[in-house]
Amino acid sequence: MKRRWIVLLLLVSIAISISWGVPLGRSIPGGTNDLQVIYYAARCLIGHGDPYQLSQLRAVYAAAEKVLPPNSIERPQAVTYFIYLPPTFIAIAPLSVLPWGVADALWIVLLAGTLFAASFLMVQEGMHVAPGISLLLACLVLANCEVGFALGNAAVLVTSFCTIAAWCFVEERYLWVGIASLVLAFAFKPHDAILFWIYLLLAGSLPRRRALQSLVLGMGIGLAAILWVSAVAPHWLEEWRANVAALEAPGSLSDPGPSAEKGRSAGLVIDLQAAVSVLKDDPELYNPVSYATCGVLVLILCVTAMRTRFTRETAWFALAAVGPLTMLATYHRPYDAKILLLAIPGCARLWSKSAKTGGIALFLTTLAMVLTADLPLAALSDLTARVDVSKSGILERAMLMPVIRPAPLALLAMAVFYLWVYVQQAGVERTSRKFAEASAM
Repeated sequence: MKRRWIVLLLLVSIAISISWGVPLGRSIPGGTNDLQVIYYAARCLIGHGDPYQLSQLRAVYAAAEKVLPPNSIERPQAVTYFIYLPPTFIAIAPLSVLPWGVADALWIVLLAGTLFAASFLMVQEGMHVAPGISLLLACLVLANCEVGFALGNAAVLVTSFCTIAAWCFVEERYLWVGIASLVLAFAFKPHDAILFWIYLLLAGSLPRRRALQSLVLGMGIGLAAILWVSAVAPHWLEEWRANVAALEAPGSLSDPGPSAEKGRSAGLVIDLQAAVSVLKDDPELYNPVSYATCGVLVLILCVTAMRTRFTRETAWFALAAVGPLTMLATYHRPYDAKILLLAIPGCARLWSKSAKTGGIALFLTTLAMVLTADLPLAALSDLTARVDVSKSGILERAMLMPVIRPAPLALLAMAVFYLWVYVQQAGVERTSRKFAEASAM
């Protein structure tokens, strides 16, 4: 397949998301909500205000004569509670000094550009073995990013940076681009990048070097950011914890339960807690069950990484498991799931090797991508809007779980499958190495 056709189809796919998402974001009073959070918080800090205090953040909005959007800081369960960590301020500072209209436009261009680059790299990596499958999966992801573009959410940027960094490190090319991308991902959303970084740290000497280089650079930026924020807002850590707690309160925006404010929308929470909460909407149940399940899977990943020689083959299978595991282990929403782009090279390899295993890989990867995609989730939210599990028995709840919370279940199936493939491939790799060493004696 010629490169120009790949580029054209990817551009058409991302244009679908932009053409729907950007006008939707412009229709919201005040503009793209999630970008506003970090943009005005950074302006608040630059003006020597405390962005973790709602009263001071509200004053910055008022000074800009901004029309406050619905569900904004006027309500206690608002998206404009600032819950980003200090490194975000350094990352967003260049945009925050620009007028809002300019910053908004540049931000959308940045989101689209990095997402396109990440998708193109994954297709390029997979096209050597299965070009059609690689392009199909990438187009599926790109055509379903409407909510991310509408809100201007940093997750689109972060998942793209993680994907770009993965390509740079596996291919051993443009390494400083990869390191800078990983550091920026950590600056905005560390919970999107942490499992990827842990894998690099454990996977061998070369990826460990990249992980440590990223750590050193990130710690320098983080220390500078903490000193800056602490000088203006000495109690920022306690205020940050209070903001996070407010958003995680029962029924609020970050509550994974079915009764949450966005529990039945295209922006619902997709971590494993969201699925378990259907059985019983109680954090004393769904948190331990989810953490234990994800903990076992992460432990298997880490042990396998430490015992396996880092190769391109094993790396892409491991990263195909890292993507869905990242979504399950901590708080995430569908726009974070664009990190599933990491699974494209691994899926393409399996498709080229075995009809049976490749078919399973394609089915589970496509299923997870579809059930975390914006358009299917929007349709599903309409269909299940009136489903009430509060008066249902445990068996009815279990039967409704795949209907109300299909995304976490699909992500779990995908994570388990690719983890199994990674363990199997690691065993083959160790056997081949021992055979080669024995033959050399």
